[in-house]
Amino acid sequence: MKTTKEEALHYHAKGRPGKIEVIPSKETATQRDLTLAYSPGVAEPCLAIEANPEDAYKYTAKGNLVAVISNGTAVLGLGDIGALAGKPVMEGKGLLFKIYADIDVFDIELDTKNVDEFVRTVKILEPTFGGVNLEDISAPECFEIEERLKKELNIPVMHDDQHGTAIISAAALLNALEIVGKDIKSAKIVVNGAGASAISCSKMYHALGALKENIFMFDSKGLIHPNRTNLDGKKIEFANNHAPLDISLADCLHNADVFIGLSKGNVLNGEMIKVMANEPIIFALANPTPEISYEEALASRPDSIVATGRSDYPNQVNNVLGFPYIFRGALDVRSKVINEEMKLAAVLALAALAKEPVPDRVNLAYGKDNMVFGKNYIIPKPVDPRLLTTVAPAVAKAAMDSGVSKFPITDWDAYKMQLSKRLGLDNTLTRAIINKARQNPKRIVFADAENPMVLKAAREVIEEGIAEPILLGNVERINQLILENKLNLNNPIIIDPKIPQSESEANLLLEYAERLFEKRQRKGTNKSEAHDLIKRRNYYGAMMVELGAADAMIGGMTRNYPETVRPALQIVGRKEGVKKVSGMYILMSRFGPLFLADTTVNFNPSVEEIIEIAELAADQVTKFNIKPRLALLSYSNFGTADGDDPEKMRRAVQILKARHPEMIVDGEMQAHLPFHQDLLTNNHPFCSLADGNGANILIFPNLSASNIAYNLVKEIAGIEKIGPILMGLKHPVNVLQLGSSTREIVNMVAISALGAG
Repeated sequence: MKTTKEEALHYHAKGRPGKIEVIPSKETATQRDLTLAYSPGVAEPCLAIEANPEDAYKYTAKGNLVAVISNGTAVLGLGDIGALAGKPVMEGKGLLFKIYADIDVFDIELDTKNVDEFVRTVKILEPTFGGVNLEDISAPECFEIEERLKKELNIPVMHDDQHGTAIISAAALLNALEIVGKDIKSAKIVVNGAGASAISCSKMYHALGALKENIFMFDSKGLIHPNRTNLDGKKIEFANNHAPLDISLADCLHNADVFIGLSKGNVLNGEMIKVMANEPIIFALANPTPEISYEEALASRPDSIVATGRSDYPNQVNNVLGFPYIFRGALDVRSKVINEEMKLAAVLALAALAKEPVPDRVNLAYGKDNMVFGKNYIIPKPVDPRLLTTVAPAVAKAAMDSGVSKFPITDWDAYKMQLSKRLGLDNTLTRAIINKARQNPKRIVFADAENPMVLKAAREVIEEGIAEPILLGNVERINQLILENKLNLNNPIIIDPKIPQSESEANLLLEYAERLFEKRQRKGTNKSEAHDLIKRRNYYGAMMVELGAADAMIGGMTRNYPETVRPALQIVGRKEGVKKVSGMYILMSRFGPLFLADTTVNFNPSVEEIIEIAELAADQVTKFNIKPRLALLSYSNFGTADGDDPEKMRRAVQILKARHPEMIVDGEMQAHLPFHQDLLTNNHPFCSLADGNGANILIFPNLSASNIAYNLVKEIAGIEKIGPILMGLKHPVNVLQLGSSTREIVNMVAISALGAG
């Protein structure tokens, strides 16, 4: 996606200039708040830190604060533009730290090219920060600066231009070699470029098994060869005499397995790569213009795997896949350094993640139906929400194992939950539901298994240990989808109700048909119709649940809502004492999880039905280990208006309070009131919800109000949703919305498994 000069300048200038700001993290509304924040209250943490310097991590932002420091001598592709001109880039780096790993940043631009002055300045800033990210510093000075700071500071230091590309490209290289069936130990690797990034990349490849005699590095003057007299910096480490001193880049590419471009655009062409080995790996990483264009590389070598630094082509090698999560892991265990073990852990974590099924949100972001591990997908995408919970823990563990951490992690599940919560990638409730479901996995029928999203969810369910999927649908079609999507489902149970695959399945189909006839013979269904209906997946799945062959069912992905609910009602039926089944959605709001009922079933419930909906919702929420707090909604606040709906909700509250004195419930009230605590407390102090906690269950007077509210909020707020959960059935049968994502399906499976407990 191209941007114009005007667009870029407007973006940086509009509103508050720049891209970052400092926001207070504590309350500051009252004079007392300010006396705690500054004088005299601030003296107490100062004295505590004086007595124990490690308390700085407890009482200040040090443990989540990274310095992005540059002198502007090698800014992106712009070169030595100076410290001040490089500031927009450093602010941008700070923004990436924040949005990808919730790490706060101060960008610091140093107006000096003197190494001693640079090192001294950063060293005396150490008390402020938990880590230092060196950025856009030219070689060879960058090597000395990093090495000296790593020795002199007790906080992690990393020059991202050196190590970021090395880590990401190494993960991509491992996967590319695996795809083409080559061993890194025997691969011939040609590297064009000999700057900080090229040296670091080559070191990383060597650490992973590449032999130095197989790495041929070129700078602007030719091959890095031991007989050259003009080698500076770290280049000599990769001097190679296994080729003539005067060999050209084109000649060196003969039978090369890998080309790594870390130089400038258009130094390679299609003729040059035609002489490379079978299925060559071409990483043209110069930005914005690669050493060879993606199109030309594939046109000349259709058998190649091509990666670039650009986001508009497959296999983008992007440093944002590494540095936020590497620093996150290092900060969280208070590592003193970022060592080789931690970098290698990041490489292996990234390589492994690329082999996992791609989340729907990532496919959607890149306009793809289904990205799978292969030549066009060798490295995760920057928008993949799993990076934080995959790479950071791997780095943290490597820091602990290598003895450089001061604050070891003992509960890894809790740590991953904490990481997810940082960016709202997950919700505590969602994770709690999944964790609880994992403790007692259930057999869940997937009634729409001919859908790729459903199969991806089934794979995730297996991996998470949530449940054992039972897939309903055409066996050949399902197996083909599993193969196409490269899903390892560990030989799942697949049943086609229309075409039994064995005598036992045929007998079971007959038994299910007879049981359906028994249930419906006096309710308008004849024997022939029962035998036809049972071949429908929703009927067959519901009967499996009813007869104990499965614990729960989810459906609706390829059927409309009534077609899934009707079989559940006819076969599974309602719990004893329940008169009406109802539905509830969960919205993951900034107030915490909100439960909305009834959003799917009852058009205009009576007072008694409203009471039953409220009781079922409270019971369901209690199962999530959340204290129910109910607000019964209308257009009236405690008698301010008359009408059928306010009266109905008013009466329901009175009866609920009488039946359940312990229940926190109130109304009738308008929808904003439970979330406007000052207004509620000041104007309606008698309200049960006026204690500062508001409501978490919203009960609506009719289906129109609830459905409008749910759809409006979820679309405008763009928040995660789960549901609808069907309440009141004897056994859990839940209906997916058309177009549900893999994540939403997995969440519904976990809730269904929980309901079967």
